[in-house]
Amino acid sequence: MTEDVQFDLAGHVATITLARPAKLNAMTPEMTDALIAYVTRCNSDDAVRAVVLTGAGERAFCAGSDIRELDTYTTPWNFRVRPDYCDAVRRLAKPAIAAVNGIAFGGGLELAMSCDIRISASTARFAAPEIKLGWIGGGGMTALLAHSVGPSNAALMVMTGDPIDAATALAWRLVSEVVTSDALLARAQAIARTIASRAPIAAETAKLNLRAAFTMPIEAAIQYERDLQTICFATDDAAEGRAAFKDKRTPQFRRR
Repeated sequence: MTEDVQFDLAGHVATITLARPAKLNAMTPEMTDALIAYVTRCNSDDAVRAVVLTGAGERAFCAGSDIRELDTYTTPWNFRVRPDYCDAVRRLAKPAIAAVNGIAFGGGLELAMSCDIRISASTARFAAPEIKLGWIGGGGMTALLAHSVGPSNAALMVMTGDPIDAATALAWRLVSEVVTSDALLARAQAIARTIASRAPIAAETAKLNLRAAFTMPIEAAIQYERDLQTICFATDDAAEGRAAFKDKRTPQFRRR
């Protein structure tokens, strides 16, 4: 696979790095294929319990798709059915944290929003600039922005294409925390390690429940949550959690 996407596994935390800093980590089809492969690996590997997604260098998390690659699609349909890197991240079954180290523009913003948690460097900026080039985002931009920052702020971003800074992103609840650039990756990985220390099946079902909260009517979402709670309660990890509570010790979860 291309070296423009790098993978590291430390303990139970996988870190996926978009590593094309000279081009602001703009995504190519080869990078998309690599990202899809790493997502597949994370989903199938029980050793992976949380994932951090970040960009190499200090300038960019991801500037979206490499514009020069877009003219290689011979028909609109080929463009429509292309493998999509944002879809890949949303297929992650494990909790995902975006460590946004620089600009997150276009598809880069969609990548960040496709993660469950977003931590931002104070120097990061966020934008939906596609309208400046004659199109709109297609990786979930409007839907994810509307859920994250509300309809008015989403409209402001999508209809002007202008960027917002990290402080505004925090005020609008697009990100959970803003930290210094040098502390960003460590903070994201610390959160990932905390999640990885919890019961893995419970963490994965929590992710499913959160998505259900946005896609199901509320009563159906509550019933779905109750069904998943029942499944979790029947796992070996839940039994271990109860036993550890009684014994006043730290539980040892095994994703079973």
